[in-house]
Amino acid sequence: MEKGKNKTLIWILIGVIIVLAGLVLYMLVIRPAITGNIVGWQNEGVTYAIASIMQQATSCQPVPLTFGNQTINMIAVECLPPELFQQAAA
Repeated sequence: MEKGKNKTLIWILIGVIIVLAGLVLYMLVIRPAITGNIVGWQNEGVTYAIASIMQQATSCQPVPLTFGNQTINMIAVECLPPELFQQAAA
């Protein structure tokens, strides 16, 4: 009867070790990899959004940018008439 209890205890300890090893693996390897991918995807999205806004702004048409309930119209400086800059300098 004692051998049966020892075998059961050994299997329980092996199970606990496997679970703990899985947790360590997740915390040190898998989670950082997932987080790194997410940050990379966010950076790609930001880069795409800025490039898209810049491309639209160079068409000399106002580009509405909205955040919350606030909206501004952006246009490339090169599209503005030079007279505006001469008046500001005077």
